[in-house]
Amino acid sequence: SLMYKRGTTLNGANPTLLRAYGAYGITQSPTFSPTTLAWLERGGIIGTCHVRGGGEFGEEWHKGGQKLNKPNTWRDLIACSEYVIERKFTRKERLAIQGGSAGGITVGRALTERPDLFAAVVPAVGVLDALRAEFTPNGPPNIPEFGSVKTEDGFKGLLAMSSLHQVKDGTKYPAVLLMHGVNDPRVEVWQSAKMAARLQAATVNLNDANPVLLRLDYDAGHGVGSSRSQRNAELADIYSFLLWQFGDPAFQPK
Repeated sequence: SLMYKRGTTLNGANPTLLRAYGAYGITQSPTFSPTTLAWLERGGIIGTCHVRGGGEFGEEWHKGGQKLNKPNTWRDLIACSEYVIERKFTRKERLAIQGGSAGGITVGRALTERPDLFAAVVPAVGVLDALRAEFTPNGPPNIPEFGSVKTEDGFKGLLAMSSLHQVKDGTKYPAVLLMHGVNDPRVEVWQSAKMAARLQAATVNLNDANPVLLRLDYDAGHGVGSSRSQRNAELADIYSFLLWQFGDPAFQPK
């Protein structure tokens, strides 16, 4: 699902943000969001990729992105990204992906599988170390969705969906902004901290590296109880980060 201003010229130059989730059979439904207007008013495109693991096409669609089938989830996002480039909505230098919580698996694995495809990636409160997630207080309730390392198939599935374990040394990754509330009871903050450290350690040539930033809010958790000012500040940081990476002259360091 793509949204952009009427009259937008599809010339491959539009700043584009694709969002994806893909878990628990949850459907990404249309909602009105006035804060989205800030992106659209700058000629931007907002997209939702309805990846497998969600519920858009029923339980079969959900199971198609669950456990050992989980790679379908991030590969659907990769396919959506290739589509908007092929149809000249944007180009890879102006394409970003964003996902939160279980959507961190989706964007994290798209990042590690196709680092050449994106200018920027924003995992928010993301599940990024899937092998250790079940040992956290909120881990056991998620075993039916993702599996357990205590079984052979479970371990294989979790290793495949664990972005942390798929980072390769010497690879040039796109710019990454990892976001987390320090008091998160659902996905613990160390997941984003470990991923940030791993991506930074994988960089060989620091002079040619894209930024890897870790944004922590010490008065926030999983985002559910964040105040309006906290949500606005977070969104302003996301938009500014993306426009910086897309080369927008108004957002370059001075």
